[in-house]
Amino acid sequence: MRSPKDFFRPLALGAPEPVREVPFRPSRVIHFFPPSNPKMVAKVPDIAPTVDILLANLEDGVPAADKEAARAGLVEVGRSADMGDTQLWTRVNSLDSPWALDDLTAAVTEIGDALDVIMIPKVEGPEDIHYVDRLLAQLEAKAGLQRPILIHAILETARGVASVEEICGASPRMQGLSLGPADLAANRRMKTTRVGGGHPDYLVRADPTGDDLTSDRATYQQDLWHYTISRMVDACVMHGLLPFYGPFGDIKDVVACEDQFRNAYLLGCVGAWSLHPAQIEIAKRVFSPAPAEVAHARRVVEAMGDGTGAVMLDGKMEDDASVKQCRVVLDLAKALAERDPELAATYELKAS
Repeated sequence: MRSPKDFFRPLALGAPEPVREVPFRPSRVIHFFPPSNPKMVAKVPDIAPTVDILLANLEDGVPAADKEAARAGLVEVGRSADMGDTQLWTRVNSLDSPWALDDLTAAVTEIGDALDVIMIPKVEGPEDIHYVDRLLAQLEAKAGLQRPILIHAILETARGVASVEEICGASPRMQGLSLGPADLAANRRMKTTRVGGGHPDYLVRADPTGDDLTSDRATYQQDLWHYTISRMVDACVMHGLLPFYGPFGDIKDVVACEDQFRNAYLLGCVGAWSLHPAQIEIAKRVFSPAPAEVAHARRVVEAMGDGTGAVMLDGKMEDDASVKQCRVVLDLAKALAERDPELAATYELKAS
């Protein structure tokens, strides 16, 4: 067991000091693009200003024959693209693959100064994070980096979910977690072939009103991912990390995509993945507080004064807990307004 005194010391001589708090920047949407595709790489300057996080994907969806081309595309983007305020991330191949070591080495030693976060897929326990943590420190020291690259883990196995608290606490580099519903469903042997979202057979049914057990019994589709998202959010908040919903695979069904994203937002997620440009606007809108919510939150905080006691507003009691809830909304609105002048105007907040 490492001493708490050692937790914030570099794991390699010459590596940068670990962070003590995860920096929060607008993170409503992580937009994936394939860096093995030159046409997509050429579009990066146009896409980057429209998203909070742009992620060069080296893993699933990239054929084995294109892995090296994807890695080269990541390096090209890191060296040449003007990202502005947009974060640059990459998802490397899984740690049991033949490409992971080369992915990590190239990412850190060739474009480490441009890279904010490395996403690690199929994390099963803290030992995976410990390995990447030490390796990144060694590579950062070799590259002479002045700041540490953070780690984002994907929950894609039952063991990963069962170990989620230990994963979150495995390193000061841990930035956050994403839910990977497709791989997780397969690992759990769930009987769904959908990539995220609900399933029409996962439902509850109203009680019968008479002897006929089939008529007039309304059904309500349930959320397959409610438990896992809630557990992920709790683990992240416990360790000061950021939770994200992952992919929604039915690109055409923008209505269900919005519903799934909103469920995650209400449960505490800060953002979601975008697999197609059509999902960018959905994620940005859903993970931004509605103007009416911001106005109400501001009104409650102003009415509560020092934040203690209780007041009645529009027939509803607002007390200390209400102020805490409202400050969550206001803090998020202010952070988004710093980046988005249109939101700042909508929220009636000043963008710096």
